[in-house]
Amino acid sequence: MASFGKYICLVLGAGAFLLIAAISVPSTAQQVNPTASSVKEQQLLQELNRIQGRVSIPDQRSGVLEQPAGRDWREFRNVTLRWIGGIAILGMLAALVIFYLSRGMVRLESGRSGRSIVRFTAFERFVHWMTATCFIILAISGLNITFGRPLLLPLIGFEAFSEWSQWAKYAHNYLSFPFTIGVVLIFLMWVAGNIPNKVDINWLKRGGGMVGHDHPPAYRFNAGQKAIYWIVVIGGGALAVTGYELMFPFYVSGIEGMQLAQIVHSIVAVLFVAAMLAHIYIGTIGTEGAFEAMGTGTVDVNFAREHHSLWLEEQQARAGVNDTRPAAAAAE
Repeated sequence: MASFGKYICLVLGAGAFLLIAAISVPSTAQQVNPTASSVKEQQLLQELNRIQGRVSIPDQRSGVLEQPAGRDWREFRNVTLRWIGGIAILGMLAALVIFYLSRGMVRLESGRSGRSIVRFTAFERFVHWMTATCFIILAISGLNITFGRPLLLPLIGFEAFSEWSQWAKYAHNYLSFPFTIGVVLIFLMWVAGNIPNKVDINWLKRGGGMVGHDHPPAYRFNAGQKAIYWIVVIGGGALAVTGYELMFPFYVSGIEGMQLAQIVHSIVAVLFVAAMLAHIYIGTIGTEGAFEAMGTGTVDVNFAREHHSLWLEEQQARAGVNDTRPAAAAAE
């Protein structure tokens, strides 16, 4: 009897152990092992809306391993963005070449007077060139992220491309700070002269001096320059905000927020580059005498009379200069 009782206790103990083990093990029909070699990406996406692991750093948002929106973001970055950037930048280059071949440089109708007038101070030119230099490097290094692998990598090879991309990344990150400072200074320096007014409407209706030989009156900044100004201020601000969110991940948002920031950053960037190509064209080979404004800080009086006649009148009135020639004579 004693041995039979021990046998009964052994059976009951084994049954209790198996019951506890069965309860503690999750159902295999509802559990997928993400480390299993046979598990596919689609299974993980079907199992949960997002796959999140455990991380040792305080911010647990960095533990997101995979989430469905990542596929859409990858498609945008590898396909859609390249189309947007290619059409915007190459389209602008093509338009400028066609315009130059058909219109040529906008010449000074009355020639050079031999007299000059201060257009921009040394500080204004320093801020402009600092921002412009940073922008050019930021543009090249940024475009490398989107177009470098399909275009540059086959030409220079993996080792050179890796080295170049690493230095481009450093330049992109660190030069963002002086670029942002430049955008802020540009906003503060020139905001008063870049408020749209009725003169700008007339300037646009008459083609801004780029069509035919008409030179509509304008103040210190015409409608075209005001457009560039607001593109720099608004576009540069958007690039700074979204760029710093990407440089300092998880401080502001999680994966989804950073994906949205990257989409906004990249679209604004390629459109910004396209707009600056037009700005560079007009300020160099597109308009005679325009580069001197930011080169030496002065322009010929006839340039000011043809392109910024109302501003010239203001400057002459302040200086007590009595110029009997009508400001709009060149336009007539």
